[in-house]
Amino acid sequence: MRFLSKVHGEMEYEENNIITFNKGIPGFNDLRNFILLDLQEYEPFKLLQSLENDEISLIVTSPYEFYNDYEIKLSEEIIKNLKIDSPKQVNIITTVTLNSDVKKITTNLQGPIVINTSNNLGEQIILDNSKYKVKSPLI
Repeated sequence: MRFLSKVHGEMEYEENNIITFNKGIPGFNDLRNFILLDLQEYEPFKLLQSLENDEISLIVTSPYEFYNDYEIKLSEEIIKNLKIDSPKQVNIITTVTLNSDVKKITTNLQGPIVINTSNNLGEQIILDNSKYKVKSPLI
């Protein structure tokens, strides 16, 4: 399948790559279907692109690329909502805020996005752990 993004141009994806956010993502509550694409020349960053609004995409990354000790505990509600049977099904990503000053690029460790890779259900959660910040520096 093909999708034309105003910002990123033509993108190819498979139907089984669509991630469904039944609750939407905070700030984009009406948008439910996204695809996660590699940014080839900008690894480890990826693009979380809305399929319902070609102008909405988020830069995301695995928090473990920058914070080896990052650790979250999923609530029973999240496990049930995403139909998670095993920790191996879980992919955690965090949104990135870009800045022209590389030292000011941040990621949201307090609001990770949890994706069940076996059924592509996703949800952004808010952690109670005050050690993680909304704007955690990547460098």
